[in-house]
Amino acid sequence: MPALCPPDALCQRIRQMNMNEALLLQGELVAARLDEAQFEALIEDEEVHELQGKELDSTIAIAQIQRPWDLILLNGQAILEDFELLTQNRTSQRIAVSNRVLGPQQRIFLEDGAKMECCTINTTDGPVYIGKNAEIMEGSLLRGPLVVGDNAVVKMGARIYGPTTIGPGCKVGGEISRSILFANSNKAHDGFLGDSVLGEWCNLGADTNNSNLKNNYSEVKLWDYEEERFVKTGLQFCGLIMGDHAKCGINTMFNTGTVVGVFANVFGAGYPRNFVPDFAWGSAESGYRTYRFTEDCETAELVLARRNLKFTELEKAILYHIYDHTAKYRSWEK
Repeated sequence: MPALCPPDALCQRIRQMNMNEALLLQGELVAARLDEAQFEALIEDEEVHELQGKELDSTIAIAQIQRPWDLILLNGQAILEDFELLTQNRTSQRIAVSNRVLGPQQRIFLEDGAKMECCTINTTDGPVYIGKNAEIMEGSLLRGPLVVGDNAVVKMGARIYGPTTIGPGCKVGGEISRSILFANSNKAHDGFLGDSVLGEWCNLGADTNNSNLKNNYSEVKLWDYEEERFVKTGLQFCGLIMGDHAKCGINTMFNTGTVVGVFANVFGAGYPRNFVPDFAWGSAESGYRTYRFTEDCETAELVLARRNLKFTELEKAILYHIYDHTAKYRSWEK
């Protein structure tokens, strides 16, 4: 079942559900109201007796996330809906007079502790939400729809086009367009990031750039783990998809539609291939070796410690599962 972005109508329908009722979307389970025994049976993939399935009303429009690039396509609408939810009946922190606002000022919301001075904010195409204790440094140019999460930093002179989401704890600079950075990832220096998704704890070296449009303007293909091949996206614009803890060196150049796996480390001259396997360490010119699991764990501990966080046994187990499951893509190990 794909992930769903539930609209208000779906949330209201779920609240109205009776016991033993299940809501289906094209035959796939969306929600169910169960007792404890039924829930345990469902988790164990056993038959749940007395459960009555009902297809959702076709008038309820549901956004589905089936592929990574759906995140980019749906982000603008998600920001609009979240902005309404997060700011309803609340008052924004005062917007400093040193800032210049283009468009409705009520579309800007600053949480407590947020700092923003001498910036230009354009809300003509969507709102701008700045999280708690986030800092937007002077000279930044922001165009909504845009979210800057709690404790994130936008460095001096950054240019950010919406729809873009900068997750909590991220540090960004340079030029960013239509992208999503999950928590604690960094693109702190000059360079371009467009139509891209970065997972958590990623780091792009200074002057890293990605292409989001092919020279012949043709449809972009992207690596698909489930099908184990490149698949058509239906998109003309599609940039970089990067897994958690992935990193790249300074001046890295990513081609249109590149997938970089979890804990991959890319560096050196030239364009990396369009799919860099998980736990790969190396470059297009020198080839790759496997970033050994013990090395991964040591790095993760150091990275999380910088944010006063601990690398837990659960996180270690999840990473090992990915390490083992993706070994088949690391052709040099064979």
